[in-house]
Amino acid sequence: MKKKNKASINLLRNLLFFFLLIFLTFWLIFRNQDMNELVNILKSVKTNWILIGVGIMFIYYLIEALNIKKILKLFNEKISIFSALKFTFIGFFFSSITPAASGGQPMEIYYMTKEKISGPNATLALLIQLCGFQISTITYGLICSFFNWHILSSFYWLFLIGLTINGFALALMLIGIFSERLTKKILNIVKKIMKFFKFKNVELKYKKLEEHFKKYNENAIFIKSHMNEFIKAILRVFVQFAFYYCVPFCVYKSFGLNTYNIFQMFAMQAVIYTTVSSIPLPGAIGISETIFLSLFGVAFGNELLSSAMLLSRGISFYLFVIISLLIVIINGIRMKNVKGEIDNEITEIESQV
Repeated sequence: MKKKNKASINLLRNLLFFFLLIFLTFWLIFRNQDMNELVNILKSVKTNWILIGVGIMFIYYLIEALNIKKILKLFNEKISIFSALKFTFIGFFFSSITPAASGGQPMEIYYMTKEKISGPNATLALLIQLCGFQISTITYGLICSFFNWHILSSFYWLFLIGLTINGFALALMLIGIFSERLTKKILNIVKKIMKFFKFKNVELKYKKLEEHFKKYNENAIFIKSHMNEFIKAILRVFVQFAFYYCVPFCVYKSFGLNTYNIFQMFAMQAVIYTTVSSIPLPGAIGISETIFLSLFGVAFGNELLSSAMLLSRGISFYLFVIISLLIVIINGIRMKNVKGEIDNEITEIESQV
């Protein structure tokens, strides 16, 4: 009971921190804004372009769900596209409210296993999706920044940090999958560093890391024998993120603007995402809005910039946090023992955060 109470408190703490970040971000941005002017600007936008933006984001999540469905099918795990989409939204919600998105994948796996999907199979499906996420983020970020280096003038150091962290994470992931010997060497180095800095429970932390990377090594056999399917899954993630990066262009067109084309807006958003994706804040709240204001000012102008940021982040993030929260609640109600399921979910999150 004490463990469940502690887990409940930690989950509540994450939610409170999430909402506090939202409040502080928007208070800082809009504290000097004429709210009547903001409302009038928002009323003037072309609704059809906003709806296209929402539709694009739905396709973004649909592609991820399709990817998970196709990967699981290789293991003879048959799920409907609706179930896969449900898992995707659940993962997105818990990724959004936990630091460094640490709660997303564990909760997706948890829900999958509750619906009779093998835990190892679910883990591998999400691992492949994560590989695609890292590869596409780095690739798009490098290409778009190379051809548009001038747009990084105000935060190039932050972009380089984001690119480095994403690259390091991808390298560790690929090493963990394909090189068991190198993995052991890296883990031993990490263990020595933890001992040098006198971390608590070093042996326990080392064991958890070892178990984590052992799962990666076990999955290598499958990936090597299904390399074509692995590449297809990665390419689907590239398509998925191509949709995501088009949202600011939809917002741009909703204001009736025409100076910048879709490729320029795409590049700006790709650079932003590469920069903020490694920031260990829930949903990268605060930093995403700040960099948007810094980068997209040349396109929207000072008068429309705050409204554009609100619409872009509203479409690509906040709207789908609300939708995913409703899905989490509805799914909880659907379960037979709602209280017991929620207690288990909280405990699972606590073990991962």
